[in-house]
Amino acid sequence: MPTLHPARAIGAALAAFTFALAAGASAQAYPDKPIRIVAPFAAGGSVDIVARIIGQKLTESLGQPVSIDNKSGASGMIGSDSVAKSKPDGYVLLVNSSIHVIVPSLFPNITYDPVADFIAVGQLTEVPIVMLTGMQQPYKSVADVIAAGKASNAPLPYASAGSGSLAHMAGEVFGQVAGIKVQQIPYKGSGAAMGDVVGGQVPLMYDALTAAMPLIKGGKMRALAVGSEKRSPMLPDVPTFAELGYPRMTMSSWHGLWAPKGTPPEVINRLSAEMIKMAGQPDVREKIEGLGGVPVGNTPAQFDAFQKSERAKWDGIVKSTGVKAD
Repeated sequence: MPTLHPARAIGAALAAFTFALAAGASAQAYPDKPIRIVAPFAAGGSVDIVARIIGQKLTESLGQPVSIDNKSGASGMIGSDSVAKSKPDGYVLLVNSSIHVIVPSLFPNITYDPVADFIAVGQLTEVPIVMLTGMQQPYKSVADVIAAGKASNAPLPYASAGSGSLAHMAGEVFGQVAGIKVQQIPYKGSGAAMGDVVGGQVPLMYDALTAAMPLIKGGKMRALAVGSEKRSPMLPDVPTFAELGYPRMTMSSWHGLWAPKGTPPEVINRLSAEMIKMAGQPDVREKIEGLGGVPVGNTPAQFDAFQKSERAKWDGIVKSTGVKAD
């Protein structure tokens, strides 16, 4: 095997050392310019709200401005695809909800892989699904709903935020586990659906606790059960589906931060540390609880394992219910 000339060997060693120093300095310098977070839904929704919480905290802790880019459309796929194809340097990031890992089951022609084309940085929230009814309805419990469904020859109608939404899937799974026939009444968004449930036109609906909390607290809607593993601290008197004997109804929406595949580990670790720190801050907890959720804060490995389990779970739900997106 040929031996390098001493001068060349020293030169090669110096080059390698210089490269290592440059790489280390680059990681330590992150971030040295503004960061953009893509929120793939319109302003004002839960994804946008969580993105702004994260953006504000990263601006404070990283010392660089963090802007929010609402790139909405196609169930979040337009914005997510743009991040997947961005330079993996930590300056373009994605904040999304659980729909991020559900869309492949609903849209087989998706142009990116939500797991393989991203690095999971950290989960910030968990927001349970809740079964809701209008205050003028006779249902005081899940048992009342099941009894009504079994007593009727017609399917029990429920409102949803649209075909293929979490609300749609929750309703279909409930029909399966309760042994009753159900019929989805799709709306263009949860706001319109809630309006008709409050008004008495439709007896039931399912939605993330985020949108429902003001109406529950305002006495316009009744929460019958929540989809979290434990009772929600915001609704301590409302049982979980699991404690009522329906563990398949353990369903939550959640929000997290992703970076494009190939982002340096040093950058991921820095962002992860900031996510974990912000999840424990009282003002962040207060904002998340205002959304009807609980703060999480986990490592990239934990979030990655969780998102993969969620992808498998929702894929199974889509297949078992035959749910189709609009």
